[in-house]
Amino acid sequence: MHIRKRVLITGGAGFLGSFLCERLIREGCDVLCVDNFFTGARQNIAHLLENPYFEFMRHDVTFPLYVECDEIYNLACPASPIHYQFDPVQTTKTSIHGAINMLGLAKRVRAKIFQASTSEVYGDPEVHPQRESYWGRVNPIGERACYDEGKRCAETLFFDYHRQHKLRIKVARIFNTYGPRMHPNDGRVVSNFIVQALRGKPMTVYGDGSQTRSFCYVDDLIEGFVRLMDTPDEVTGPMNLGNPGEFTILELAEIVREMVGGKSEIQFKPLPGDDPTQRKPDITFAREQMGWEPRVQLREGLRKTIDYFDGLLAEMDDISVLRLN
Repeated sequence: MHIRKRVLITGGAGFLGSFLCERLIREGCDVLCVDNFFTGARQNIAHLLENPYFEFMRHDVTFPLYVECDEIYNLACPASPIHYQFDPVQTTKTSIHGAINMLGLAKRVRAKIFQASTSEVYGDPEVHPQRESYWGRVNPIGERACYDEGKRCAETLFFDYHRQHKLRIKVARIFNTYGPRMHPNDGRVVSNFIVQALRGKPMTVYGDGSQTRSFCYVDDLIEGFVRLMDTPDEVTGPMNLGNPGEFTILELAEIVREMVGGKSEIQFKPLPGDDPTQRKPDITFAREQMGWEPRVQLREGLRKTIDYFDGLLAEMDDISVLRLN
């Protein structure tokens, strides 16, 4: 009889987590999705609730969790500045207490565990592109530190559990990712530009728009997650997962405006504190260890994301009309 692998995904109702839930169910896993709905959304997983191999649990990872599983993907943490700066103390707790609780669970049930870390551990980098060997340049007392330092500390905990308790770990450093199911008000640049352009509102560019980012479509990233989890135990990471294609923020704004077909003006505002000037992953390690690299080009991924937000905004408008009537 085939024994289905039992996989726990924290933050499973979020943007990335919901796609990972779908992928692992397709691969024949039993999936337990855990989320407290701070930034996750029930509609992201509503289509999975009737699946016999999917289970949802509302839970905050800052509290211990007692379940049985074979693998854990720890994705729980708000990832956009608007959300993680709303309650910075809770953001730090989610990264650190959440890591401690999930590592403790993995130790108890002898599960393999994956940590969704971030390119933010590099801060405003002095090395370009960023390799995993670079230690970063983070302001430990700045506005973004609750997220940056929380994730850095979580990495420390993962590697200490690996060294001290022989835990099987995988640590991925995620670069900017976009796609359907992003929160329309999360303040991230792709969703911001698309929503503003579809609404015909000014597109907000912070600074002069010369700062760069690298944008990875969600399907490519999830493929990287699954491949990393399946690597031999000696491949622990940290491993960069992102698209090395680099664009200025102003270039992105112009591409989105063109694709939407709108005439939104571009409005410049002051650059937020500690905003990185450059961000581009060196993915040599991922290519060597997993044969992984992104396949979806920016315009292809943007078209799917624009179509999603177009439908979402139309639905939101219909609901608003119904309420007014």
